Amino acid sequence: MRPILTAAEMRAAEDRAVAAGTSVETLMDRAGTAAAEAIRRYAGSAPALVLCGPGNNGGDGYVIARRLREAGVAVRVAAVGEPRAGAAAAAREAWAGPVEGIGAPEPAPVLVDALFGTGLARGLDPTLAGQLARLAAAARVRAAVDLPSGVATDDGALLSPVPDFDLTITFATLKPAHRLQPAARHMGRIVVADIGIEAASRLGEIGRPRLPPPGPDDHKYTRGYAAVLAGEMPGASALTAAAAARAGAGYVRLIASSHVAGTPDAVVQAEGSARTLLADERIDALAAGPGLGRSARADALLDRALAAGHRLVLDADALVLLARRGEGALDALAGTPILTPHAGEFAQLWREAGGSKVERARAAAAAWRAVFVFKGADTVVAAPDGRAAIAAPAPAWLASAGTGDVLTGIVAALRARGLEAFDAACAAVWLQGRAAELAGPALIADDLPRALPAALAECL
Repeated sequence: MRPILTAAEMRAAEDRAVAAGTSVETLMDRAGTAAAEAIRRYAGSAPALVLCGPGNNGGDGYVIARRLREAGVAVRVAAVGEPRAGAAAAAREAWAGPVEGIGAPEPAPVLVDALFGTGLARGLDPTLAGQLARLAAAARVRAAVDLPSGVATDDGALLSPVPDFDLTITFATLKPAHRLQPAARHMGRIVVADIGIEAASRLGEIGRPRLPPPGPDDHKYTRGYAAVLAGEMPGASALTAAAAARAGAGYVRLIASSHVAGTPDAVVQAEGSARTLLADERIDALAAGPGLGRSARADALLDRALAAGHRLVLDADALVLLARRGEGALDALAGTPILTPHAGEFAQLWREAGGSKVERARAAAAAWRAVFVFKGADTVVAAPDGRAAIAAPAPAWLASAGTGDVLTGIVAALRARGLEAFDAACAAVWLQGRAAELAGPALIADDLPRALPAALAECL
């Protein structure tokens, strides 16, 4: 999991590098050189216009212009005033070429936005934002340095209108805005350039997990026994059970009051008393919520799930029922449950609206003492101890009925296999996203379990 740094964390990392003996000028030269190489690899030798701001992001822009010119690219520079001082001023001096005003420069095939990067606190002046939009619309390739100008680093908000970029080059690590919406949709391809800064954070990007394959001594129970509790709409829980089976659980049992059609043959169906069936001590993880319902009977089933003493994965209707009970409803559990809300369910569980998606997920996880999988185009996983991770963009086709039920089954399978709650949640999010890529456009939820074995094979 590669780290994601907030603006303050990035400044602190840079300060540590400088204190250790690397000058700001050296860091800026490394950044500009790396960005110029990435731009040239992406756009070739087409003429470029570099827009430079008055701070260090603009300083990176002057280095980019100089390096592109040294590589034989025809480069022009337009700037919002002169750099104030320090490394940016030195980079401007080293450019030693003409600098146009930002008023009305002619467009170029390649536009490089080095106006404002990490730490921007307010939107661009409307006139400047209009010029950026005009030049971006006329360019064939649009590249942003660190972040597109107008993006808030830590929460992905748009402080002013932001064009769509083809390429964003950032330095040392990702920043939250590279993965959080609505900013993330404007980034294009993201390149993280190594400039010699060491950074660590409790926030990271979910990457491909490494999962242990079954060994010669394994059998169906040692590979994980996942149970799924059905309710008033058993088709959803059948989908959850299918996903758990395909995600590597050795034994999957669907607990229902009657036979559920459409359940894979490999899933064992158990009809009878939920209380008795949930008492099976061999169960390693229990999923409840998909299709559970919101009636008094569903509430009673949730009580039995909470009292059973198993590792829990709760989704859908179970979350709505929990929200009615309020914080503290999970405090008596021995282990850490995993909750997988979409935005609507999350709003019922956690009504505090302030902060970024990461901050809200962390706060909810701490309050509920649970791992939260806050789903969406920018899925965030947060643990009660403050760890958090953001998923890379997954195919938009996942915005389809039943895909959340599939995710619940994947989480349950990985939890049954013994993964710690936060790790199981992160691994499941990656597997679902990869399965969606393999399933292809126009997927429906039923396609995802069939694509899971190929996705899982990439993790062994």
